[in-house]
Amino acid sequence: MNLDALADRVIAGGTVTAGEALAILDLDDALTYPLVAAAGRIRRHHHGTTVKVNHLVNLKSGKCPEDCFYCSQRLGSTADILRYTWLSQQEALDAAEAGIRAGAKRVCLVASGRGPTDRDVDRVGTIIDSLKADHPDVEVCACLGILKEGQAERLAGHGADAYNHNLNTAASHYDHICTTHDYDQRVSTVEHAREHGLSACSGLIAGMGETHEQLVEVAFELRAVGADSVPVNFLMPFDGTPLQGHSQLTPLECLRILAMVRFVHPDADVRVAGGREQHLRSLQAPSLEICNSLFLGDYLTSEGQEAGDDLAMIRDAGFTIWGQDAEDAVALPPTRSRKRGAGAAA
Repeated sequence: MNLDALADRVIAGGTVTAGEALAILDLDDALTYPLVAAAGRIRRHHHGTTVKVNHLVNLKSGKCPEDCFYCSQRLGSTADILRYTWLSQQEALDAAEAGIRAGAKRVCLVASGRGPTDRDVDRVGTIIDSLKADHPDVEVCACLGILKEGQAERLAGHGADAYNHNLNTAASHYDHICTTHDYDQRVSTVEHAREHGLSACSGLIAGMGETHEQLVEVAFELRAVGADSVPVNFLMPFDGTPLQGHSQLTPLECLRILAMVRFVHPDADVRVAGGREQHLRSLQAPSLEICNSLFLGDYLTSEGQEAGDDLAMIRDAGFTIWGQDAEDAVALPPTRSRKRGAGAAA
């Protein structure tokens, strides 16, 4: 495979085939760094040297009735996580402000559960109203589960810019990771949000027992639903969940997965997301050559890399924060994920 020629084609507006995407995943370890360089040309063509910093606020943690096998908040989970009902509006705003001070240009408001009630949408809407009033240039993304008719329009009316609902895996693998809702419901929610004025944020989780063919399958499905922000997560196998102890990824394979997604989604915000610390380890910085976006700080129910270390990594790798010089960013306070509202999510 001529990686530079493939990158030239994509930069010129062409696309890769499913077969070419699969070949990227099947490359030998020795070709991973040339692959990163080729994917980096695409990333730099569309996004320059900027990194969009995202910060998620965990509005409601645990107590979810769904049985997603990978999730520490699932029905029946015995994972040692913080569980709480809705944050107050002030708690949510304080958590969001901390991320914005650290350089975040997108705040993601996340709540566990199958999907929001209309009252939940109103609750989140008032938070969005306040955030937009104080920070009109900051994007707000909501992540509340499966939407009902009319809810996407109401979120957009409050000023939400995007809606996150990950497809997570291929349709052909979905029955192996969840039984309480189906793949079509996820696709419908992403399409419904996009059709009613919200940017579609939707991604995947790698390392859940799927094949390379299934990783390609979900990458192309994400393109079909019009995702323009694509978080790529790597399984964090929480104790107390069905996937506890599961491990199938290496750092170099993670880079190849990210590169495949970049080739399939050349102009999207490709985000290196949950599990990067555990799976990329010392190769986190090279992932920025592929990805133009990351989450800052902790994840929904687990600790991430210290925010100050993330900001230093961005600067040391020769990148800058989108909308702000990295030198001007202020590190998040050490709230850590065990405290209410702290951290980011995949």
